[in-house]
Amino acid sequence: MAYTEILYEVADHIATITLNRPDKLNAWTRTMENEVRAAMGDADQDAGVRVIILTGAGRGFCAGADMQNLNALATQGFDAAGFAPPQAIDVNAARDDARPDFQKQYSYFPSIQKPIIGAINGASAGLGFVLMLYCDMRFASDKARFGTAFSRRGLIAEHGVSWLLPRLVGMANAFDLLYSARVIEADEALRMGLVNRVVPHENLMESVRAYAAELTNLVSPRSLRVIKEQVWNAQFQTLSEAIDIANYEMVRSFDTADFKEGVAHFVEKRAPNFTGK
Repeated sequence: MAYTEILYEVADHIATITLNRPDKLNAWTRTMENEVRAAMGDADQDAGVRVIILTGAGRGFCAGADMQNLNALATQGFDAAGFAPPQAIDVNAARDDARPDFQKQYSYFPSIQKPIIGAINGASAGLGFVLMLYCDMRFASDKARFGTAFSRRGLIAEHGVSWLLPRLVGMANAFDLLYSARVIEADEALRMGLVNRVVPHENLMESVRAYAAELTNLVSPRSLRVIKEQVWNAQFQTLSEAIDIANYEMVRSFDTADFKEGVAHFVEKRAPNFTGK
């Protein structure tokens, strides 16, 4: 697929998806939405990809929906705005065997079988905030800024944020961010648990790629795939159910090439050569 509003590259088993409207702080459009979905699907299907990084070009990660489209939406309706109503979005990019919760307009990230790391290089607001939350992990530049924006636009907690945000930062912090829509700095986001790490802006991509390289070189791709599914699905399970699934998956692991390699490389004191099988 030829991309016009994102960049997509694969190197060293890492797929990097870059939102690429830097002059608009990567404001979100329908084209960008479709291209990100397609790129996520490409990365998921590519056996050579083990980790996905999502970031933005220029000074912003994603400043939210394009304001021209929002203005058109406010004055003329969905079609003029370049957006479709949420229920009309094609969700076929999600895996058919993923739970229905992970087959919605933006909640499909958990159905992608590779780890997704958000590299938050700048402003993350509105829909940009939503995208960031659905990443498995978030590394932030010390210049990154975060805001939900919804209540200041007369909107509500969109796209499952009311479910996901309290799980990351607790209910009190979630209410604060959603009620006030205030903008917070990277250090406060770290204290809340909104992001995993904050690094100097100039070192952001180097740091994210170094972490991604650890995942590609040192751990089993099959383990990553199963663990990601376990953790996301566990949000809907009891402890007993999570244990039963873990016991089932553990037995299945014993017959895999990656388990045999995991033992062999440790015993032989050498670097692993995992195949994902």
